[in-house]
Amino acid sequence: MTRYHITLLLVLSIFSTTLVLAQENTNTNKFRQLEQDLPTPNNYRTGSGAPGHQYWQQKVDYKMSVEINDKKQTLTGSETITYTNNSPDRLDYLWLQLDQNVRATDSDKYKISTSTLSDDMSTNTLKNLEPWFEGGFNITSVTSGGQDIDYTINKTMMRIDLDTPLYTGDTYTFSIDWWYNINDRMQIGGRSGYEYFEENDNYLYTIAQYFPRLCKYNDIYGWQNKQFLGRGEFTLEFGDYEVSITVPSDHLVASTGTLLNPEDVLTSEQRNRLEQAREEYVDPVLIVTQDEAEKAEKSKSKRSKTWTFQAENIRDFAFASSRKFIWDAMAVKQSDGSIVMAMSMYPKEGNPLWELYSTKAVAHTLKWYSHYTFDYPYPVAWSINSKRIGMEYPMICFNYGRVEEDGTYSKRTKYGMISVIIHEVGHNYFPMIVNSDERQWTWMDEGLNTFVQYLAEQQWSRNYPSRRGQAHKIVDYMKGDKSNISPIMTNSESIHQFGNNAYGKPATALNILRETVMGRELFDHAFKTYSKRWMFKHPAPADFFRTMEDASAVDLDWFWRGWFYTTDHVDIAIDNVSHSTPSSFDPDLEKSGAISPPDRIDITTLRNQTAIKETYEDQDSRLIDFYSTYDPNKVYDFEREEYKAKKKNLTDAEKTALKSNKHYYQIDFSNIGGLVMPIIVEFKYQDNSTEIYRIPAEIWNKNSEKVSKVFVTSKVVSQITLDPYLETADTDRDNNYYPSQSEMSRFDVFESKQRSRPNLMQKTKK
Repeated sequence: MTRYHITLLLVLSIFSTTLVLAQENTNTNKFRQLEQDLPTPNNYRTGSGAPGHQYWQQKVDYKMSVEINDKKQTLTGSETITYTNNSPDRLDYLWLQLDQNVRATDSDKYKISTSTLSDDMSTNTLKNLEPWFEGGFNITSVTSGGQDIDYTINKTMMRIDLDTPLYTGDTYTFSIDWWYNINDRMQIGGRSGYEYFEENDNYLYTIAQYFPRLCKYNDIYGWQNKQFLGRGEFTLEFGDYEVSITVPSDHLVASTGTLLNPEDVLTSEQRNRLEQAREEYVDPVLIVTQDEAEKAEKSKSKRSKTWTFQAENIRDFAFASSRKFIWDAMAVKQSDGSIVMAMSMYPKEGNPLWELYSTKAVAHTLKWYSHYTFDYPYPVAWSINSKRIGMEYPMICFNYGRVEEDGTYSKRTKYGMISVIIHEVGHNYFPMIVNSDERQWTWMDEGLNTFVQYLAEQQWSRNYPSRRGQAHKIVDYMKGDKSNISPIMTNSESIHQFGNNAYGKPATALNILRETVMGRELFDHAFKTYSKRWMFKHPAPADFFRTMEDASAVDLDWFWRGWFYTTDHVDIAIDNVSHSTPSSFDPDLEKSGAISPPDRIDITTLRNQTAIKETYEDQDSRLIDFYSTYDPNKVYDFEREEYKAKKKNLTDAEKTALKSNKHYYQIDFSNIGGLVMPIIVEFKYQDNSTEIYRIPAEIWNKNSEKVSKVFVTSKVVSQITLDPYLETADTDRDNNYYPSQSEMSRFDVFESKQRSRPNLMQKTKK
């Protein structure tokens, strides 16, 4: 082969490659498949979205002792960790999360926090312009086999360097001692910490992320050791825990796991009440009454008690402790016959709201989440009342909801509390069991959980005031300034408008899938399949996308791409409607206008009827011929003969069609927002009856900007409405009507810049 031929082949090869890349880069077909964007299936994760036959995950077991100093508000702990390497990889080091370091004075969280000055700066705002709380872990010992081991701390991450590599199937055991200052959540916020009650000098502790924990290591990206900056939460390995918690002896402790020593920490009366609660499925049983809690908070014991809990196959461990707690509980029977204890602890400041609703909301959540996913696999689900917080951990969550001093509360407080409890208890399913990576993809736990929360809320009461889930409630966000909107598929720390992006939009997308795109039966089966496939495992976005298609036989790549990978919005418009009917072959009927209304006269012709006093033909009659006097509405003899001839030659099928008196409406649609969606059209007929036509999104396959569709009806249409039941999150409904019309909204006239949330219960009492 000559040098010329080699050069020519090289040029052709480069040209061909460039052409292919150019075609890929310019392929804007909204129905192109996602395979080019999703990771390649392998032995660990299949193309169907299921775990592969060689799927693996690590196991981490903890044995731990912690103690709260109620005078100094410190926590001291000691843990022994056993790490099992189930991966096919050799590990030379281990990474641990040090979440408390996000509150250290040199934390990057403070450094990257933006701030501005204003004319009216509060003292609290000024205080928080610089770090002042001495937070973060104080590591006092890291050993293995009694010997110190090497470790390196990089902000919120800690690396343990192994003397001997850890091979497949090997285990490694090491111990860590530490302490830290517990933060006041009312002053500096946080997912855990304490709340101070000045009235009786008491504390309520909600303790989480309080111990060094192993990072997740998986087949996708190895170690998940992305620094914790406060928003992207965490992802952890499953394992078994035994935790001893030492607190003042008059405290009650609620915790992940099963209490191993009730005889040491509960009175005989409390144990009897707890046994009674195991038989009660309708109303909660008080284990500790409000009177008993109020007596306890007035005295402070100088002694301590140790509560010991055990839990298997969990990914984290949290607890709450206070002498202020009221405690109630009730049993929930699962479909497999197992019993789960739904329980709540709360101070008197939460009553009467909490005694009415908290534990029943927990039980309700377990019932309906299990209905849509799988039976709850743990023995207990706790709801703990803590001011201004909503946060979740395995078997336990911390929830807001306080009443006014007179015991009244607003509608917003009531339903807000119930929704928070449903949401946080629901997190047991996503991500505590279906263990997605919150540090990377917030939507995989918050979005999926918010969706099921919406389903459970609707089972609570009719017209439940759900904040998220319904399509029309995401409209304002989706039609907003795109420079301040991120695709759902954005890392947790980089998201604009966190709540709308990670909670609202994915929840709405799933609800639209269920109600409009797939239908409830197909969706519910696929969603349950995903949930069961990935119980106690680590799913990624592709596993969810693929499973939903695999279990339903519905191609959803267009939906995932539009809703999850872009910031396009829905705005489908009716551009034009044309109405036709088959010829009647009766010229008198055709020209009478009985079927088709006459054309409207244009403005120029209308005005010329009076403005032009005399035309040329009026002046000279010799200019007038047949066409000058031809009347299109008049029936001529030759036309009757032509119609008769045509009618005589009609086939039987054509005669049948003629007798049907069908009406044909061509509707021209345009996709203004860019997000392709099913077209849902309601026809209202002249007799006031209605009919719905549902056209799959694939109608946009060849042209995603403009399509036309002919609808055949047996009646005359008086009104056409696009998306009549607010299913698609269409952002501009003014172009959804034919004949066109505008939707009216009302506004209030008021002087104040802010409106308070009414406490109608309080107003009624007054």
